[in-house]
Amino acid sequence: MEGWSKVKVTLFKKIDYLLIFCTCILSILGVLFIYSSGINSEGVNISREYIKQLIWLGVGFAVMIGFTVFDYRRFKRYSKYLFGSICLVLVYTMLFGRTVNGAHSWIGIKGLGIQPSEPAKIIYILYLARILEETQNDKPLRRFLKVIVIMLLPMGLILGQPDLGTATVYLPIFLCMCFIAGIPSRYLGFIVGIGGTTILFTILPIWQKEIIRHRVPIVSLLTNKSLLMLVICASLLLLALSITGFLLFRKKYYYWFSYLFGILTIGLCFSIAGAHVLKPYQIQRLIVFLDPYSDPKGAGWNIIQSKIAIGAGGLWGRGFLQGTQSHYRFLPEQSTDFIFSIISEESGFVGGIIIFTCFFVILVRCIRIARNTPNQYGVFIVFGVFGMFFYHFCLNVGMVMGIMPIAGIPLPFLSYGGSAIITNMCAMGLLQSVNSRRLDFKENIL
Repeated sequence: MEGWSKVKVTLFKKIDYLLIFCTCILSILGVLFIYSSGINSEGVNISREYIKQLIWLGVGFAVMIGFTVFDYRRFKRYSKYLFGSICLVLVYTMLFGRTVNGAHSWIGIKGLGIQPSEPAKIIYILYLARILEETQNDKPLRRFLKVIVIMLLPMGLILGQPDLGTATVYLPIFLCMCFIAGIPSRYLGFIVGIGGTTILFTILPIWQKEIIRHRVPIVSLLTNKSLLMLVICASLLLLALSITGFLLFRKKYYYWFSYLFGILTIGLCFSIAGAHVLKPYQIQRLIVFLDPYSDPKGAGWNIIQSKIAIGAGGLWGRGFLQGTQSHYRFLPEQSTDFIFSIISEESGFVGGIIIFTCFFVILVRCIRIARNTPNQYGVFIVFGVFGMFFYHFCLNVGMVMGIMPIAGIPLPFLSYGGSAIITNMCAMGLLQSVNSRRLDFKENIL
């Protein structure tokens, strides 16, 4: 017992207290403004979400402490089983989950449920870190294909719910971890290129039909099925010729032709699938992202009101509990996806800077922890957490400002939601666990 006490004392001396401070600041602000979001125009609190958030935060901090004390290297052995288990849970959720906002993404009874896709992010990071470490001596292409499968499995199951916003989080986590792991940039660029062309080819027909509302010749190639199939066949032919040329002559330019035509061909095919898979409300989100005033009283209402709230805050804000956009219920999902709008209206530019600073510090500390950690498994975990926080922050804040599409992504530590809070606290606990053991060179932990 005395030895264990010494271990705990030594462990907590190595805690990154700046990370704890930023987490506490963000969590406290989250509770305060979740409380504000429940106030109506008559000044009456009609919501008890802030009480639930306090409970979840209490549980979350306990979980964070547990992850901090637990040696993160022990997860390496069990991550395979955890990953398999969470994939089965995601299958169950997709088939039998409770429907919330059009997606079968929740399990549990009404009023008490969990969104498995949230904790799945942590398990995904743990397992991907293990595979990246174990395959360091594999051939680059073989290694890349292995990790692609690990990414596509949970992403596909979450897309099947369908929950497009949460599914996209797995891609930046993948890119950050693989980049640090030394996966060749051309392979990662291939994935980014496919994603970019798929989005572009999916948006262009919507842009032509709903925004500019007149025919653009080059876009017609994507809207006319016969022409589109002709373009795909031509791209496939050029891809085949480029691959053949590379195999026969081993010239580098043939390789890059294959690379580009591969991106083009797959992007075109995926855009066809995307046009059929996207739900009407998701298409509408893309439309209002391109032009919110195309439907100002319908789908564009959310982003217009959010921008009004942010702009109304000015430098110092209107004051706590003085926001009109939230109290008059002009903002949608104001305690979750649009919590930053309330913060900006009531605390102004200064409040926004505090939020930005806290997240900036968290991301910088992630990089510092990774640089000081000799254990590769720990480094990969830290950059997975970095990718998760970075993407959540950029997409959520960009969404409420109107510079990113609405995707239903919560703002870590600030948005209401038990599953998200527990997941974020697990991530912070992992960071602390890696940081506190940075001088421990033992690799094999039973």
